[in-house]
Amino acid sequence: MNNSELTHFNTNGEAHMVDVGGKAATHRIAIGAGRIRMNPRTLELIQAGGHQKGDVLGIARVAGIMAAKRTSELIPLCHPLALTHISIDLTPDQDLPGIHCETRVETRGPTGVEMEALCAVQIALLTVYDMCKAADRGMVIEDICLQRKEGGQSGCWIRQEAD
Repeated sequence: MNNSELTHFNTNGEAHMVDVGGKAATHRIAIGAGRIRMNPRTLELIQAGGHQKGDVLGIARVAGIMAAKRTSELIPLCHPLALTHISIDLTPDQDLPGIHCETRVETRGPTGVEMEALCAVQIALLTVYDMCKAADRGMVIEDICLQRKEGGQSGCWIRQEAD
């Protein structure tokens, strides 16, 4: 990898915000994913809706949406974007045990929404942790990754899982 591949650095190696002003506005989509592993009893508590703080998955979903909208305030060189769609799917998994999170973020603009999708995953899962830490401090957030991106000059990219 050379410096020309690292677009957030100028020719002097200094960090800068990429100029996207000349790029065409296209429909951009990014899908992020991750999961949180927990004690089976913690998962049961979440699914039964018996948590004292309320609807864990509902609150985590809203937190993820808020995070996607505020990504440029958290990641220094991200552009503020007008997002057109955000969805957060939180799916309980007894076999893990834990919660799988998948986010989908869309815009029509000159730059992608990968960071917004990944930020949404992280914050949604951190919210689950925050709401359940009194019952289970050993939860583990893992496997945060970009699953897919569409749009822009580079077109479509899909994660290829290792065999």
